[in-house]
Amino acid sequence: MRILLVEDDYMIGEAVSVALKDAAYAVDWVKDGETAGSTLEYGEHEVVLLDLGLPKRDGLEVLRRLRRAGNKIPVIVITARDGVEDRIAGLDSGADDYLVKPFDINELLARLRAVVRRQGGQAAPILTNGRVSLDPATHKATCGDRIVILSAREFALLHALMLRPGRIFARAELEEHIYGWNEEVESNAVDFLIYSVRKKLGAETIKNVRGAGWMVENLS
Repeated sequence: MRILLVEDDYMIGEAVSVALKDAAYAVDWVKDGETAGSTLEYGEHEVVLLDLGLPKRDGLEVLRRLRRAGNKIPVIVITARDGVEDRIAGLDSGADDYLVKPFDINELLARLRAVVRRQGGQAAPILTNGRVSLDPATHKATCGDRIVILSAREFALLHALMLRPGRIFARAELEEHIYGWNEEVESNAVDFLIYSVRKKLGAETIKNVRGAGWMVENLS
């Protein structure tokens, strides 16, 4: 999953970026509201973590412009503005969640998983397509009597597919879920990861659609 982090505080941004990467998310970090606004026009990301006290353009204005443009990308506000009126303003401007600094990184990750589930039309914390089950909190995958813990990038790839069972993903789309801006895309990385996941969970876990890409079947 590709996340845009909008945070001007270097220490907080660095800590959140590292935590997100450790949790198998691809993360891109920008440090002002103007850059955030222009970046979001490209539609490369699936979730935004948005500070409010930003240089060049306030975070609330970034959020309001995003919603006025009809962009429905999930947005979690992360801010030091802890007043009730501030929270109301953030939520009424279109935020999906509002988290006050300082926060525990595990709470942020839990809120992120919840927002992603809602966006994908999922209520249960465990993703399933009727054959494979995937727990985003633990990276544990189950298929029949096989129970395995996936590596960060194996999880990133399978998570993208499991969020939208039945949808075909091209190679470039899967690479976007696995790598951030500053990460080098390894040659044949997608093929290797698919091979690795199939080896752990079975050959039928991920289907190849010749000439189009890969998918997990919707069997539920």
